[in-house]
Amino acid sequence: MAVTTARLPRHKVLNVLRTVLALVVVTGVSVAVYRNWAEVSADLRRISAGSFLLAAGLVALAPVLTLLGWRRILADLGSPLHLAPAGGIFFVGQLGKYVPGSVWSIVAQAEMGTRLHIPRRRSAVVGLITLGIAAICGLAVGLPALPLLFRRDDTRSLVWALLLALPLFAVLLWPPLLNWGIALGLRVLRREPLEHRLSGRAVITTALCFIGAWLASGAHAWVLVNGVGESSVTPGRLALVSICGFSLASSLAMFSVVLPAGVGVREGLLVLLLAPATSTSAATAVVVLSRFLTVVSDVVFAAAGWAWARSHHLITTRQERAEEGVLVELDDDVADASSTSGPTLNGR
Repeated sequence: MAVTTARLPRHKVLNVLRTVLALVVVTGVSVAVYRNWAEVSADLRRISAGSFLLAAGLVALAPVLTLLGWRRILADLGSPLHLAPAGGIFFVGQLGKYVPGSVWSIVAQAEMGTRLHIPRRRSAVVGLITLGIAAICGLAVGLPALPLLFRRDDTRSLVWALLLALPLFAVLLWPPLLNWGIALGLRVLRREPLEHRLSGRAVITTALCFIGAWLASGAHAWVLVNGVGESSVTPGRLALVSICGFSLASSLAMFSVVLPAGVGVREGLLVLLLAPATSTSAATAVVVLSRFLTVVSDVVFAAAGWAWARSHHLITTRQERAEEGVLVELDDDVADASSTSGPTLNGR
């Protein structure tokens, strides 16, 4: 008698592996924090309520600026949205970064966008473009901290890193190059080209929004580091390590597509950068509180976006979609673009 074995789809196997790896990383981080909890908890208690609230406000500013950049690209490619529906789509979709895999944010945004007559292909491309620009901006802001990751803290290395960041930033965000890359990607995926090309003004506006988001995110880490009250470096060096270091760690974590929201990667890199300027326990306290504030911010914004989207029928139940005859299966454009998406907005 022939025995047949059912082969699991590749994406299900990858999701299982991603989930297992995420659990391993989270467990490792939790054990490390637990072993040093006495020192970490003492550092956490040093952070005043004022510093905590200021850091929370800076964390909340980052997703708002990211939304504005995403909305600008979407409008430039032919789907302008008012701020409220844009926020409903974007913030709800962002919770997908906490699910192992790189597809769920794009899937959620594309599905909700169809209710506002946004083609799925356009939603997918906008998602990929914003991820790419966010990663480039994060690396550009964080590049001055790169020598510190290799324990090279001389001023000359920092200056060279900054000088290298500027032309790299300009070349990678050059609109003709971006449009060429988009056209090439769609051609490789055998998809129709977009109806519109990205304009230079949209790219510059989006880049400025994303730079602002990275600076706000980095500034919240700086506030927390100052709140701990331990520093062995000058205030200027501490600001550079905190702001640029957070951007570097977070943007590198965006490429950890196997881990939800870059968990563990951002924290590990940030501890490596902050510990020489403060202490290992203080750096650990900062990254623990930073992750907490980031998750709370994402959940609050997603809840507000969900409430608006639900009340305006952008989010519907299976029964409601069946009654309306709405097809909700993932189409090829979103699936193909998402499976090759690379980085996700994990850093913030």
